[in-house]
Amino acid sequence: MVRQKIQIKKIDNLTARQVTFSKRRRGLFKKAQELSTLCDAEIALIVFSATGKLFDYSSSSMMQLIQRHSLQSEKSNKPGQQPLHTQSGSSNHAKISKELGDLTLELKQLMGEELQGLGMSDLMKLEKLVETGLNRVGKTKNDKLLSEISKLKTRESELMAENARLKQEANQRQKLGCARNGMEQGNSAESITNFHQDLVHRPDEDSDTSLKLGLPFSNGN
Repeated sequence: MVRQKIQIKKIDNLTARQVTFSKRRRGLFKKAQELSTLCDAEIALIVFSATGKLFDYSSSSMMQLIQRHSLQSEKSNKPGQQPLHTQSGSSNHAKISKELGDLTLELKQLMGEELQGLGMSDLMKLEKLVETGLNRVGKTKNDKLLSEISKLKTRESELMAENARLKQEANQRQKLGCARNGMEQGNSAESITNFHQDLVHRPDEDSDTSLKLGLPFSNGN
């Protein structure tokens, strides 16, 4: 199956653009590493993503390669060999390259890399810088933890209040049920007592009932 040729233009979809950038960047760095290994070439690659994130690859020291590039640019741009505007552009390019190299080196040193050329005072400055950054990170982390703890305590208070309310409602329902049962039991006992009293105080009705049933009525004789 023939692979479809992709039109080289900016990808409009943000997600697709990020995925393509990640894949192509890894492929580019892999090709640069292969070229350096196969041909014994010194290669330095610097890539900034659309969000400003830095990615770089160097076959040796990035700082040394950038300095070498700057020196080579200065040698090839001597006065009298090129027009003034070209010389100015090359000078700006060399200046930007140096600044980029310095920033890249500083970033690597903050990550604990490229420390061989630093003296004791530079190492102490770098250590202080790292400690300051760690303190800021720790403070931000502690603030977030305190905020989360405060939210959890508030939630705990709400749950305890809700639990107390539910217990109170359950107790009220239980008391109401007991009261209803007591009333029903009292009504039943009262009904039985009234029925018994009716039987005792209504002998005439019993006599009439006996006559109606055809039973002999005794008058005491």
